[in-house]
Amino acid sequence: MKKNILITLLAALLLSSCGEYNKLLKSTDYEYKYEAAKNYFAKGQYNRAATLLNELIAILKGTDKAEESLYMLGMSYYNQNDYQTAAQTFTQYYNVYPRGTFTELARFHAGKALYLDTPEPRLDQSGTYNAIQQLQMFLEYFPNSAKKDEAQNMIFALQDKLVMKEYLSAKLYYNLGNYLGNNYESCVITAQNALKDYPYTNMREDLSILILRAKYEMAVFSVEDKREERYREAVDEYYAFKNEFPESKYMKDADRIFKEAQKILKD
Repeated sequence: MKKNILITLLAALLLSSCGEYNKLLKSTDYEYKYEAAKNYFAKGQYNRAATLLNELIAILKGTDKAEESLYMLGMSYYNQNDYQTAAQTFTQYYNVYPRGTFTELARFHAGKALYLDTPEPRLDQSGTYNAIQQLQMFLEYFPNSAKKDEAQNMIFALQDKLVMKEYLSAKLYYNLGNYLGNNYESCVITAQNALKDYPYTNMREDLSILILRAKYEMAVFSVEDKREERYREAVDEYYAFKNEFPESKYMKDADRIFKEAQKILKD
């Protein structure tokens, strides 16, 4: 016990010297290195901690210190904002120690690391899907975790990002209009799929008005034998929109579309 306390105190003193740190890197006293890594971690010197822990992971394998070292390594990467490497390390941890001391935290931080690394909505969203999957796995394994609400809120935020991606795609189709094809139809399909996949999104109103506008434009540019049918579809869409969003910020535009469609249908 006294020996361990002495090693910890020596490791703490070692942190004050850059030259001593370089000597530590060459040392073969791995218990000493382990205590030094813990001290670096506690002081927020995560780069130095990670350097030591990376070496110690294989050496300490099979000992009682290996598990904590792997988790600290993941947290060292996480606290340096190296989220991809952190997620990989946390995943390694819970695969090696499925019932370990830090398994709950490792699963949570694996998901949160991926969440923090997700791109903005205009870019490829593969990382967003991975983050959602990781967080959902965390909730499945630890449904009563104290971090349950935070994980659920991250999932909601990630889903909103996916909806925004679909909204931007639908809006792009709408803006393209009839350029090289009927992009209005693609707009409707994309927006409707987003509403189907994420029925509780806070972007329902934005997606719904886009569908109404696109259906109206499809009617305007329709061939003669389909024109009346498409205007009626636009009118039906208007009623659905008004019923769901009676106080919508888009109601003025929706009413304009309805009046124009009715005018055509009465002629």
